[in-house]
Amino acid sequence: MRLIESTKTGKRSMSGALVSVVLHSAIILLAVFATARAGIKNDKEDAHKVSFVKVKPSEPPPVKKDEPPPPKKPEPPKVKKSAPTPPKMTPVTPPPVLAPPKGFEVLKAPVTVPVSIPKIDLSKAITNEADFSGKGVAGGSAKGTAGGTGDKDSKGTEEGGDPNRTYFEFQVEQPVQPLGGAQPQYPESLRSSGEEGEVLAEFVVNENGRVEMSTFKVLNSSNPAFASAVRKALGGMRFRPAKIGGRSVSQVVQQPFQFKLNR
Repeated sequence: MRLIESTKTGKRSMSGALVSVVLHSAIILLAVFATARAGIKNDKEDAHKVSFVKVKPSEPPPVKKDEPPPPKKPEPPKVKKSAPTPPKMTPVTPPPVLAPPKGFEVLKAPVTVPVSIPKIDLSKAITNEADFSGKGVAGGSAKGTAGGTGDKDSKGTEEGGDPNRTYFEFQVEQPVQPLGGAQPQYPESLRSSGEEGEVLAEFVVNENGRVEMSTFKVLNSSNPAFASAVRKALGGMRFRPAKIGGRSVSQVVQQPFQFKLNR
């Protein structure tokens, strides 16, 4: 067996290494060169051909000319208006003049409505319708006797007074006259309270000049106490009886009694 010398082996390794380095360097250079060529080719392929075109400037829009105004429509011929014929005037008859209306009286409603019966004055004479009929003398009576005579100052009667009949004041010649006697006493309760009042009483005075208490009536009284005082006093009062033809007769009397305080 032959052994390889160690020295010869070392020389071949150095030369091989050198060759290897050269080869690798060449390969690297080729690779770099190829890569650069490929980049230039790609740049050429990417470049575009640009061509410039000359563009004519756009012409300005034509200026609009003012259109002539439309021709005026011919006016219709004017028609002459004839003057209107005045209407015929018909004479107007004035309305008849009416007489002014007669005046009228406006009645006012009473403010307060009376609720009490008005007082009756028995002293007034009763109107006799027969006195206003037939023929006679002014102031005469329907019961006068034709051809009768008498004194002008005398008040003649149809007949003498009837003692059983009660007369009113206008029927007698001489009415009843008070002579005095008892007077109504002022009620103490009303005196202390300072109340005043009035009583209108009606009663009959007989031919003897006394009051017939059965005929006593209170026509009006401001307080019942005043009416009671009048009733008590009438029994003691005296009167001159009424007379007809010189005879005493009974007469209806209406007399007021006033109650006043001295202040």
